[in-house]
Amino acid sequence: MIVGKSVRLRPIERADLPRFVSWLGDPEVCASIALALGPGLAQEERWFEGVLAQPPLEQPLAVEALQEDGSWRHVGSAGTHGVDWRNRATEIGLVIGEKSVWDRGVGTEVVELLLRHAFADLNLHRVWLRVFADNARARRVYEKVGFRHEGTFREAEYRNGHYRDVEVYAMLESEWRARGPRGTSGSAQRRRRDAKVRRG
Repeated sequence: MIVGKSVRLRPIERADLPRFVSWLGDPEVCASIALALGPGLAQEERWFEGVLAQPPLEQPLAVEALQEDGSWRHVGSAGTHGVDWRNRATEIGLVIGEKSVWDRGVGTEVVELLLRHAFADLNLHRVWLRVFADNARARRVYEKVGFRHEGTFREAEYRNGHYRDVEVYAMLESEWRARGPRGTSGSAQRRRRDAKVRRG
């Protein structure tokens, strides 16, 4: 489990599948992901069996948000896709299906946790992602945490009678460490690390 301040990432369970079916059947949720038609429960169960067959470090994770009463609520999913261990790179993705938590910082914290996991836990070098050009909410999140825009796949997605551009963003490990996880400066991190070494 990957735990943040108000968000945590845990393994997906079979009991989560009906919520995925509900979220992915919502056109407003699907508008931000490459899914034109939401799956039924049988399709989600087949998808889940495929998830279990993947290496544990590459399986998608359930996103849970901390509630006011101290409980955790399942609100979406996130994870790495197709980790390239030779080049130490991965694509990340997330979907927040529970619309009641939109615009409350959940997506931003999820991205921060994924970056920490990729760079600090998995020792990767590059994290990248794709996002629809018209998804202003997601692009603000990625730019806020420090992703750099690398290019555009022009008219790469056909949806609702027209083509949409797909934007590519990426971050390198050195850039993540320089800015510091969750806003901590890289120099402050180094000072703490050096002090720990001296005390060692």
